[in-house]
Amino acid sequence: QVQLVESGGGLVQPGGSLRLSCAASGSGLTIFDMNWYRQAPGKQRELVATITRGGSTNYADSVKGRFTISRDNAKNTVYLQMNSLEPEDTAVYYCYVMTPFPYWGQGTQVTVSS
Repeated sequence: QVQLVESGGGLVQPGGSLRLSCAASGSGLTIFDMNWYRQAPGKQRELVATITRGGSTNYADSVKGRFTISRDNAKNTVYLQMNSLEPEDTAVYYCYVMTPFPYWGQGTQVTVSS
């Protein structure tokens, strides 16, 4: 069984920054792709960013140039650095990892508001 613990969400003003973390734990853990998704009220969950075990990344067009995904394989942790935040970024952010079985984090709220 894999446990994912997310942290780093909160309230920030437009133009501000936040850094999300998601730490995975479990015996004999090997994690392949690590992802961040988000779900805004009344909207479908959407993929924000992906990072492979080798470090290749991919981003949704809406966050390119503002968000950066990274990972520490030794710590089984994925990060999402979010800069120049906009009100449209307000959502619950979830990490999603493949081990290769899929696991979701519990979600962390990000609110961008003045």
